[in-house]
Amino acid sequence: MSQWPLPTYPQGFPPEVTRALEQAWGRPMICNRPYSGTQVINDYGPEHLQNGALIVYTSADSVLQIAAHEEKIPLEDLYKYCRIAREIMQGKHGAGRIIARPFIGKAGSFTRTGNRHDYSLEPPSPTMLDILLEAGLDVIGVGKIEDIFAGKGVSESHPVKSNNEGMEKLSELARRDFRGLCFANLVDFDMLYGHRNDVDGYANALTEFDIWFGGFLPKLRDGDLLMLTADHGCDPSTPSTDHSREYVPLLIYSPNIKKGVDLGTRASFADIAATAQKIFKIPQQTQGLSFLKQIAQNV
Repeated sequence: MSQWPLPTYPQGFPPEVTRALEQAWGRPMICNRPYSGTQVINDYGPEHLQNGALIVYTSADSVLQIAAHEEKIPLEDLYKYCRIAREIMQGKHGAGRIIARPFIGKAGSFTRTGNRHDYSLEPPSPTMLDILLEAGLDVIGVGKIEDIFAGKGVSESHPVKSNNEGMEKLSELARRDFRGLCFANLVDFDMLYGHRNDVDGYANALTEFDIWFGGFLPKLRDGDLLMLTADHGCDPSTPSTDHSREYVPLLIYSPNIKKGVDLGTRASFADIAATAQKIFKIPQQTQGLSFLKQIAQNV
């Protein structure tokens, strides 16, 4: 766990950062301030196509995002620029993520593609994933999990480009025999609807998930345990397109746990990590308070 907050850049990145980036890239940058991801390509896309400057922007989060047209900057080059930025953005300027944001189209109708790639800051200490992996357990990531944890602590990764693809992969994995953790995130709620303030799209995505979820629960076998939560609030009905940071749900289900238990308002996501270590009988090496005793029938 980090002992200090990750840096944010409400005024854009300072000259010491922009100079280092432009020198390392051999390309200039444009924008350099907080911006909506869809609006920034409309406003700066024509200039980018004209001179090849990289569109660099941020948000309320600790991120540096690089947008580039796929016909102007090949994907592998964009990813290379992101890796360079990741090497530079360390220490004092260790932003949580460097994000490649490729787009296509013509001026007035630019659209982002599904070729986004995240380059996360390495966790400052071993995470639950590292600990489970070290104990010889499977750690299967679905969606952006491997990117979020900078490739650490994951034994098998399944990137996906949509909620539907992620749900299909989860259904497939539920039929497999493995011992360990399957950790998934569904990308559309945040990326397509929350940040775009698309209330109808968000509601439709929730309905689709709810229908799928009803069919998924019966697939869980004795000994399986499911935890459903979110990493932050992203309410599509708020005026801002940034994360709204409200409390997030924590729903737990297993054929073998007590039903109707109120876990209350937890102090930290670390409680989930602590509980996972208890489940696998691993000495706890992370922060947090396990709630296993509250839900287990025979503990």
